[in-house]
Amino acid sequence: MADASPKFRTPDLLPAAAPAGELRVSHDGLDFWQFMVAGSIAGVVEHTAMFPVDTLKTRMQAGSSPCQAPVGLRQALRSILHLEGPLGLYRGLAAMGLGAGPAHAVYFSVYEISKEFLSRGNPNNPVAHASSGVLATVASDAVFTPMDTMKQRLQLKSSPYKGVADCVGRVLREEGIRAFYASYRTTVVMNAPFTAVHFATYEAAKRGLMEVSPDNANDERLVVHATAGAAAGALAAAVTTPLDVVKTQLQCQFDFWRYALITV
Repeated sequence: MADASPKFRTPDLLPAAAPAGELRVSHDGLDFWQFMVAGSIAGVVEHTAMFPVDTLKTRMQAGSSPCQAPVGLRQALRSILHLEGPLGLYRGLAAMGLGAGPAHAVYFSVYEISKEFLSRGNPNNPVAHASSGVLATVASDAVFTPMDTMKQRLQLKSSPYKGVADCVGRVLREEGIRAFYASYRTTVVMNAPFTAVHFATYEAAKRGLMEVSPDNANDERLVVHATAGAAAGALAAAVTTPLDVVKTQLQCQFDFWRYALITV
């Protein structure tokens, strides 16, 4: 009798052990340096694609002067397009690019290595996924927070800075290096639950979607990742948005209204 079809064979539960003495960090078919490159590219693409939305979010979260009502989405978009043009939506993009690449390289590398270590042979461990996300956040935020602060200040209406170099130089002279990390603790407190919820939801959603149609899992891998990521991101953002407002105001707490009055 002919051998059974491959789809009816029992899959191996665990991958073959690495030869003795060989240290090889590999998970999901990738090595450490590949996680670094993939994470860096993913971070730059993600932030660049969503940068106009991020600019609107920053304008709304930073608040308005005490004499004005809070800024809404339509008002913020109309103001930017009318006074600054479409390029105003991309002010601060260079600062984001300088920070997003290295930060996301650290983020995804730490996450994958932590997930492999904490899972201990159980790929469906939500606690390991959540804990790995928290560790990745603490590491990547230390890299990204200074550039994120510069990005937020450049995104503000009537920002007094001419560009990234001018912003970095003036902050160092006028406020000191601590200003770059004024929001670090708040950022970690915000991003820790964000990544815990995000990755736990992402892994669970991805596993559930692949179980719906296991025969076509490889063909639908991109759709599965995109759908699971969207669901996880939406849930995590809903949990952490209040702290994101606090982070924005901490990063933009320089003497802004003095510059605004000078501009007026």
